Amino acid sequence: MSKVNSEELGTKPIGALLIKQAVPASIGILVMSLNILVDTIFIGNWVGSIGIAAINVVLPVSFFIAALGMAIGIGGSSIISRALGANNDKKALKTFGNQITITLLVTITMVVVGLTFIDQLIPAFGGKGDIFDPARIYYRVVLYGVPVLALAMMGNTVIRAEGKPKFAMVAMIIPSVGNLIMDYVFINILDYGMLGAAWATTGSYILCLSYIVWFFLSKNSELKIRFSDFGFDYEILKEIGALGFVTLSRQAIVSVTYLLLNNILFDLGGESSVATYAIISRMLMFALFPVLGVTQGFLPIASYNYGAEEYGRLRETINKAIGYASAVAFIVFALIMIFPETIVSVFTQDAQVLRDTPSAMRWVFAAVPVIALQLIGSAYFQAIGKAGPALLLTLSRQGFTFIPLILILPQFYGEFGVWISFPLADILSTIITGYFLRKEVKTTLMVDEKSNQDIKAT
Repeated sequence: MSKVNSEELGTKPIGALLIKQAVPASIGILVMSLNILVDTIFIGNWVGSIGIAAINVVLPVSFFIAALGMAIGIGGSSIISRALGANNDKKALKTFGNQITITLLVTITMVVVGLTFIDQLIPAFGGKGDIFDPARIYYRVVLYGVPVLALAMMGNTVIRAEGKPKFAMVAMIIPSVGNLIMDYVFINILDYGMLGAAWATTGSYILCLSYIVWFFLSKNSELKIRFSDFGFDYEILKEIGALGFVTLSRQAIVSVTYLLLNNILFDLGGESSVATYAIISRMLMFALFPVLGVTQGFLPIASYNYGAEEYGRLRETINKAIGYASAVAFIVFALIMIFPETIVSVFTQDAQVLRDTPSAMRWVFAAVPVIALQLIGSAYFQAIGKAGPALLLTLSRQGFTFIPLILILPQFYGEFGVWISFPLADILSTIITGYFLRKEVKTTLMVDEKSNQDIKAT
């Protein structure tokens, strides 16, 4: 197996590597976020603000099931990167085969469950009143494509684990562009409304997976699995499960957060408040694309160098990733603070939503400059295979801080209590992550690096 590409993760200068990994990841996330953003704009202008609220209700369910694929992908990709760093080709191939098998089994099961309880799930996630019918239409069709999306998300993380970020970027761009084209055709030209939006989304998943299958069958991939690699290796599955559970827990908490926020905001302000949150959540996905890109670029570099026992390079990777991500996070913060009214007006002309959303958006983004440490810190523990700390830090933001805040503060401050919960949770979780990351660097990385130097000296 050729190691030309993966070996670069352990030899090239860290700054250049981060840029090489992060820029394609950022572009991919940007295009994917633009896809979600434009999708929302299309529906807001051609279907109405109720359509925006309906999509926001469905997202937690489809995100959670799709997150199964991402969880399996990230958990397995950490193993693959470390295996490549340790020159263990057999383990890398077996891991990839097991990822495919378990993704198919789990996501198909979850889709069956999701369709069975469709009328119970939609109201539970805030799909009440006028929101219910369009949400049900969108939910059913999008759910059909979730196993395809899960496989695509899993495959995309493996491509990045091989050290081929440009192919991973293309894998994200293709479905995004396809979705926008199909949105225009199905919603505007054919006038299918919510049904058209749903089929455009599902069709984009199929385009994405088609490209990823081509990549792994072509000479571009180092991972040429055999039929025997699909058989379960329980030690590998155990490790995939432990690391993937971190990502799955993160997405599960996100889904629970959507459920709570949609219901709390509906009770506080009705459909317009749910629409306000829908717009803000799209901006969170879109505006933070460069920060998330640096985080995605950081993962394979950290995993590879940990597997290769290059602890000095790993510490440098942590420091530079936090620095780069913090810089772009501050730029995002500045833009949101200056132009919230302009941003909101692109989505809708609903007077109440236009009036309420800019102020709420400013509060939600108020602590964005500090989130880089939280994201890189939790990603580090996942990259090196330490599932316990990774899970703790992943849950610290949404589970341990944000959810209690949104349950308590709105009782005293109404809708404002919801929006102020965002920056408070960001600050608290960043403090927690900073403590654990600093302790890890001082007590583990520096000690292991010194031990390696002593061994080499003898």
